[in-house]
Amino acid sequence: METGQGQINQVRQFNRTVTERVGVLHDHYLGLDRPIGEARLLWEIGEQGEDVRRLRERLGLDSGYVSRLLRSLESDGLVTVEPQPRDRRVRTVRLTDAGRAERAVLDGRSDELAGSLLEPLNTAQRARLVAAMAEVDRLLTAGTVTLNVVDPDHPDAQHCLRSYFTELQERFETGFDPAHSLLPDAGELKPPYGLFLLARLHGEPVGCAGLKLPAGAPAEIKRMWVAPDARRLGLGRRFLAELEAQAAGYGRAVLRLDTNKALSAALGLYRSCGFHEVAAFNDEPYAHHWFEKRIGGASSR
Repeated sequence: METGQGQINQVRQFNRTVTERVGVLHDHYLGLDRPIGEARLLWEIGEQGEDVRRLRERLGLDSGYVSRLLRSLESDGLVTVEPQPRDRRVRTVRLTDAGRAERAVLDGRSDELAGSLLEPLNTAQRARLVAAMAEVDRLLTAGTVTLNVVDPDHPDAQHCLRSYFTELQERFETGFDPAHSLLPDAGELKPPYGLFLLARLHGEPVGCAGLKLPAGAPAEIKRMWVAPDARRLGLGRRFLAELEAQAAGYGRAVLRLDTNKALSAALGLYRSCGFHEVAAFNDEPYAHHWFEKRIGGASSR
């Protein structure tokens, strides 16, 4: 769907209002002797320290820019940056005592700023503003999630698969043992036999979904999972849309999946996305429902 100019204008107006109201236009953010970039980095480091690479990925910042910010904070005695003993290419940044003291000031003044935005409003207006902010935060976060085709043996993919199996074990009435399931092996989710999608948020894996492309048969979705903390970001629908597009691109006209009766949210998602229930097409011991959807594609497979 194409973005309209009216929508773009509204987003730009929103951005101007926010930057003005929260004070990011000033060199001395919240009255501190540093701009917002340094102040935000100081806050993100936290009490336990942080891997510089993970910090950079979480904030979506260029490595050179992060290095300049860290050098400034280090020269002011607020942080230390040291290579890890086992891999000197990996650096860890930690707050000093002075850094923790300034972070505490930053926290207090941030609370005061938030209060100043709410204080002029009446009770109903405050509730509306906070609810709107939560919705904007959720939608902006959803827009930062990336989907990429990866090898299912990739460590991030394996993290998602282990989490997926653990959740099935907890939620299924009979428990779950992958050895007793018809889940595909990794080779069936690699081109040309299939593919594996991985979702990342701020560089961290938050979901996965596989697509089998068996010869002479419909495409089939397997191993779709979204991390609990990411389940209000529309990732399930996004996975289904991307897998449908991928299957159509491989010339498939039918897309299948099966699921367990305990996964009620998944059942609702599949139905709302145009899948209809069909007779069992496999002997999957953990499946109670089987679905199909006719999609684009050159053949009837």
